Amino acid sequence: MAGYKCPFCQQIMSEDDSTRSIRSSSFKASSLPNASAFEESITLIFYLCPNCNEYSVIARGYGQKTKGLNVSLLPRSFAKQFPSYVPVPIRTDYEEAFAIVSLSPKASATLSRRCLQGMIRDFWGITKSSLAKEIDALETLIPAAQWRVLNGLRQIGNIGAHMERDINTIIDIEPDEAQKLLKLIELLVEQWYIQRHDQEQLYSDIIGIAEDKRQQRANSN
Repeated sequence: MAGYKCPFCQQIMSEDDSTRSIRSSSFKASSLPNASAFEESITLIFYLCPNCNEYSVIARGYGQKTKGLNVSLLPRSFAKQFPSYVPVPIRTDYEEAFAIVSLSPKASATLSRRCLQGMIRDFWGITKSSLAKEIDALETLIPAAQWRVLNGLRQIGNIGAHMERDINTIIDIEPDEAQKLLKLIELLVEQWYIQRHDQEQLYSDIIGIAEDKRQQRANSN
């Protein structure tokens, strides 16, 4: 189903007059010295999600000079907006890593590494002298494939976090590589925090239903 994915709740909404409002502003530079006659335009697209009732705003450019513009104004970036029960430092590191993934992939990878360490310490309650030791402590608690990929994220993040012994050795991280680390952070947040929250909510709902039925039986006797 085509549509716009809400950055707050990840639900797909239809793009019609009930969810979207478009406002455009244009500028013709032909009257200025040395300017082309091409009209530049910036369009603001407002969305109201019918599922979570949150607003999002996107600025897009159309024209010779502004055609590459595609900026999320609300929320501040196209990063996923995780629920409030995900700790603020983890959300902040993820959003900062997302914001600079093209500008500085190496710095973005370092923030993803920091984000991983924060999740291990918060979600698993494991705090040691280094991230490597913290990941080692997870070996028997998570699937083997996941354990290996956490070590991979740590090693890639180390490229930005630590200087090589030979300072003339340069190991770059490409934007698409840093983007994959962010995808991993998103997956871990989903698997660790969101699935746990949804499970606890489901358990609570079912226990509540069972208690309500018990009360109904007791009242009918």
